[in-house]
Amino acid sequence: MHMNKFSFFWAGMLLCTGTLAQTVTVKSQSETVKSEKVEGYGTELAGKKEEVQSAWQKYLKDIGKVKQGSGQVTITEPVFNGLVFSKGLIYGLIQNDGDKTSVWLGVKPDEWDSKDVDRVNNELEKAVHQFGIKYYRDKIQAQIDDAQEAFDAVEKQKQRLVNQSKDLAVNLLNNEQQKIQLEKSIETNKFENAVLHVKIEKNKKAQDSLAQAGAQIQKIKLMHQDRQRKVN
Repeated sequence: MHMNKFSFFWAGMLLCTGTLAQTVTVKSQSETVKSEKVEGYGTELAGKKEEVQSAWQKYLKDIGKVKQGSGQVTITEPVFNGLVFSKGLIYGLIQNDGDKTSVWLGVKPDEWDSKDVDRVNNELEKAVHQFGIKYYRDKIQAQIDDAQEAFDAVEKQKQRLVNQSKDLAVNLLNNEQQKIQLEKSIETNKFENAVLHVKIEKNKKAQDSLAQAGAQIQKIKLMHQDRQRKVN
């Protein structure tokens, strides 16, 4: 069971190590928000929508107050580098194309103070780039964590086998000592067996001798009794 787990892990590692380092490229692009073209910044990431979306939503909550819509989000009271923008909305989109997912942030200039438009666009470009970097780094960190977990499992298995080896060595030593004692016991048993056979034979001969002696004595007794009857 452990070997199957490790085999699957190594197969995954081979796939991961064969992948080149990711580069996050942010592009200026317009997207349709509420039937209106809005300029903003987006990047395409390797990954399915569900895994990117979870990280995306969490990331946006650090920017401001997020409101979910149908396929898009709006962010109010955004904060960048400690500066709070009380006016204006940031729009966010996430779109999927197979194994690639795009994220995008943009603003409508007429919803912002004119003095803040360039600043917020600059921050949006950086935010999209930073998210891409964070997404890939977190994804790689998960792979690192998996590798560490697999390594820990291997080390635990190795230690278990080392401990088992020590126990087996002790058991073998005890077994060999027991074997020596048993072999000695067998030799002693053989000697005692031979002695008992000799004693049994002597006992049998002694019984036979006594039986013969008893028979002779009984004859003499009967003879004396016969003589006694003849006295008159």
